[in-house]
Amino acid sequence: MTSVTYRDAGVDIEAGDALVEAIKPLAKATNRAGVMGGLGGFGALFDLKAAGFVDPVLVSTTDGVGTKLKIAIETGIHDYVGIDLVAMCVNDLVVQGAAPLFFLDYFATGALEVESAKRIIAGIAEGCQQAGCALVGGETAEMPGMYAGGDYDLAGFSVGAAERAALLPVDVAPGDAILGLPSSGVHSNGFSLVRRIFKDAGLNWDSQIFGQRAADVLVTPTRIYVKPMLDLHQKNLLKGAAHITGGGLPGNLPRALPKTCGAKLSGPWTMPEIFPFLARTANVTPEEMLRVFNCGVGMTLIVSDAAQAMEALRAAGEQPFLLGKVTDQPGIVIENLDKLFA
Repeated sequence: MTSVTYRDAGVDIEAGDALVEAIKPLAKATNRAGVMGGLGGFGALFDLKAAGFVDPVLVSTTDGVGTKLKIAIETGIHDYVGIDLVAMCVNDLVVQGAAPLFFLDYFATGALEVESAKRIIAGIAEGCQQAGCALVGGETAEMPGMYAGGDYDLAGFSVGAAERAALLPVDVAPGDAILGLPSSGVHSNGFSLVRRIFKDAGLNWDSQIFGQRAADVLVTPTRIYVKPMLDLHQKNLLKGAAHITGGGLPGNLPRALPKTCGAKLSGPWTMPEIFPFLARTANVTPEEMLRVFNCGVGMTLIVSDAAQAMEALRAAGEQPFLLGKVTDQPGIVIENLDKLFA
């Protein structure tokens, strides 16, 4: 009988080993205080004392990139989804006052293509550097029969820490100002609707929108807000924050507010062109746009001294804007909805 190998079944162990060797320098470049050892062990070790914590509380997150991956797969633009993956996790850590410490990824595919995989993981390493956390490990799963051809999926896992007394939110009250930090575009939520809009309108990823190829607009990576937010928090200027992902402003801002409070937001605000384009192309209502997309607001910050906070954020390279204020009535009220996507 002919001997059957794992390769015959569609799994290439040598390709996996080659990928691990290729990404070791990428992971090493993300090292930070507290990391013990490198890639290759059965688990990653981290020393909180060496990282400078005295009374730490660990905070953990996990997330993915969603169907934005379909655009990367169909266009071959694999360089940015790794940044998206990190952003979706670390932005959720920092809103709780936590500094991201380390990151792990899960990369599953039908047939491992080493060069594409290396580009994806290079993006993960870039995201980790932007967030100041270490890429300490992960899993590459080659699963023929589960995924077709060049299809793949990504999941990310991050752990951060905050001193117990520095956890957020804290003391949020009516009258506090709500600041917005701009998004770079759609980020990593709502792409099932984006794909439906493009399909119904007879558009494809090579279509020109605002003088650019649609794919290049849509794959713009999710912004990572960690460093300016930690700087603001260390200055004792941050009381709470909400990462604006699936559910938009109405679904995420209440998570940073006491149950007895709400918010009044003043529109319109400046947003990337892609949002009015999507609204016009498919006649999407303002309410649905706000429920699905970030609509130009990637992060909201709750502060008591708006002027001082905005000055600190501008010094850190951000472009904050006054979005609204905390109220004593539960619920999110957004003024001038009819002008928001005009």
